[in-house]
Amino acid sequence: MASAGDEELVASKTDGFKVGEKKTVEEYAKLGPPTITRNEMGTISYNSPLSMFSRRKRLSNLQERQLRRSVISLTNRVDQEDESLNRWKASLGISNSPALPVDPKDTRRCVIHSLALEVADRPDITIDLSIPGALESLKSKPFSIKEGAKFRMKASFKVQHDVLSGLKYLQVVKRKGIRVSKDEEMLGSYAPNTQEKTIYEKKFAEDEAPSGMMARGHYEAVSKFVDDDDHTHLKFEWSFDIAKDWK
Repeated sequence: MASAGDEELVASKTDGFKVGEKKTVEEYAKLGPPTITRNEMGTISYNSPLSMFSRRKRLSNLQERQLRRSVISLTNRVDQEDESLNRWKASLGISNSPALPVDPKDTRRCVIHSLALEVADRPDITIDLSIPGALESLKSKPFSIKEGAKFRMKASFKVQHDVLSGLKYLQVVKRKGIRVSKDEEMLGSYAPNTQEKTIYEKKFAEDEAPSGMMARGHYEAVSKFVDDDDHTHLKFEWSFDIAKDWK
């Protein structure tokens, strides 16, 4: 039997991604710069690990000077893409820093450490998920949000074992059993944490609480973190109240 919210908490698919096709962190780290080759027919091949395509230019009928110009132009592009490749690897967290030690018995690829509600000029409301019973208390002990207040959620998490591709946060909010909103936040792709980068923190897009007498009251929500491989890393139910003022 499907659990609460399963039918509604379905993530959108990342364009061009096929389940199970991503590389390991070792394969990503070994990606080299683009290459240029020329065969005996004078055809130049340009191969880029970023764009994953080859461009071929038939230059056999061109003068040698034009050929050299073409090679110089392609070489400049290689240099630019080599820098882009290094920046792309860095954005995934792939570096030479030693990996964090991982308990081999802990098969989780993404460990959510904490969730927080961030409001300007107010202390964060933080839920430390390492505390036993923390998730269960989210539903039984709702927190209050002032009507019309602007806020954002943020999550701190650790990635281990392998590259995490296309992590998303999904949320469905209901009031008196009727769905009032469904949100999806793309959090990105991450390499396993290292001694240099021990934890990731991601701030979500800013949101605004509804306001007015009709908006005040109790709300219930179901949320989950899921990746491009359709693996759910955390799912939980929680609740909150929209109030006239902070409590």
